[in-house]
Amino acid sequence: MEKVNIGIIGGSGLYQMPELENVRELEIDTPFGKPSDAFIIGELEGVTVAFLPRHGRGHTVTPSELPFRANIYAMKLLGVDYILSVSAVGSLRDDFAPTDFCIPDQFFDRTRARSHESTFFGDGIVGHITFSHPVCDELGDILEASCKSVDGLTVHRGGTYINMEGPAFSTKAESETYRKWGMDIIGMTNLQEAKLAREAEIAYATMALVTDYDCWHPDHDEVSIDMVVEYLTKNVRNAQLVLKEAVKRVDGKETPNPFEGATQSAIFTQPDHWNPETAKKLNAIIGKYNPNK
Repeated sequence: MEKVNIGIIGGSGLYQMPELENVRELEIDTPFGKPSDAFIIGELEGVTVAFLPRHGRGHTVTPSELPFRANIYAMKLLGVDYILSVSAVGSLRDDFAPTDFCIPDQFFDRTRARSHESTFFGDGIVGHITFSHPVCDELGDILEASCKSVDGLTVHRGGTYINMEGPAFSTKAESETYRKWGMDIIGMTNLQEAKLAREAEIAYATMALVTDYDCWHPDHDEVSIDMVVEYLTKNVRNAQLVLKEAVKRVDGKETPNPFEGATQSAIFTQPDHWNPETAKKLNAIIGKYNPNK
């Protein structure tokens, strides 16, 4: 399998990358099942990237059904060191308007049924990854600078992404409570990706595309699919322009992946107590730390 250094996960509305050249599709099987869709491997501005539509082409997978572990493990099998995630979000702030972009630096978990999809560990190997700073600041800087290269695009650097369960949008009471808590944007998918990417020693950052004001705003007291799609259409073209710039900047980085080795210190279980089946299952992530091989 060819090594690809940069992975892109496309969220709602971003199902394809028409700018990719020399495109080929790659089906990947993982110990956690199949990813959301086939990977699209191609060259963007001369840089080879692996693109994965998070919800599948045609948007067939709900947030609660997403195979997060398979998606990130497949990225690891491809040799990806950097993931640029693109996601549609609702805004919890007046100054984060629809069509604005946000590069969050924190996450807050409000999911309930996704615990099994939030970690690779378990089944005889215990790991507790450090996650106080859940995204890669260097990738965030690259995304911010790339956003600023697009005329007319407003980008906000920093902020907290609250990850709700979905697939229903928030109640008004929930939305107003999240605002009181100081949350900035709301989505349904990125926290699990960020946790798994850290366990897999992959640098990860989110480019969040604001599509609505959730339901707290007096002029937007209901979030409709028509509203989301309207702003997604406007956002997607800008997102594609940003990604073209961002992959060039990531490819030109001189510093290595800052999270290489992060998982070694997270593993609590002594190697002589590792479940052999789990160790085999997680070989792409922890195999280099397995003295029993």
